[in-house]
Amino acid sequence: MSMDSTELRRHLRGPIGDDQTPPAWRRSLWDFALTFYARPGIEAACLHLQDGAGLDVNALLWACWLDTHGLTPEEALADAAHPLWAEVSAWQEQITAPLRRQRRALKEQALANPAIAELRETIKHAELLAEREALTRLQALASTGQGIRPLGNEDPHLARRLSIWLATPTFSDLRALHILQARLDPPSPSD
Repeated sequence: MSMDSTELRRHLRGPIGDDQTPPAWRRSLWDFALTFYARPGIEAACLHLQDGAGLDVNALLWACWLDTHGLTPEEALADAAHPLWAEVSAWQEQITAPLRRQRRALKEQALANPAIAELRETIKHAELLAEREALTRLQALASTGQGIRPLGNEDPHLARRLSIWLATPTFSDLRALHILQARLDPPSPSD
């Protein structure tokens, strides 16, 4: 099921506030991700879910961003082989993951060698740009309305909805999902 464009616009648009910091519904996925990832516990939770459970951090951030808009990925997207993931998955596998592996491989050498430390920082910057591109592609996917739907009163909380993305959830995986949920801003009365 895909959302029609009228319903999608209603969820991705809201009243303009007077505050200097745009509300969650007015921020791009990239801006949301930067702000959210910097919150206490989010980086550790995301990296745990990435390295321990094989989840894509960008997909997790996308799901959290959608939640702030009163939207959620459809259950079918729990399958990593779902066709809607194809473009982003290919980007992550071919571009982002190799950069991450290179950066991590240089960690020890960078401590002792300034030239390698500089190279590692350059790779880290490229990895961040690749992550931004993945988030841009996920935001574009959301703007089509495919693979997402409005949250309903009967929907479980975010952590439970995301737990179906885990092949064999462990206690620590579920705890990490609950940290993501707990650190999201509560919906504003106008949402």
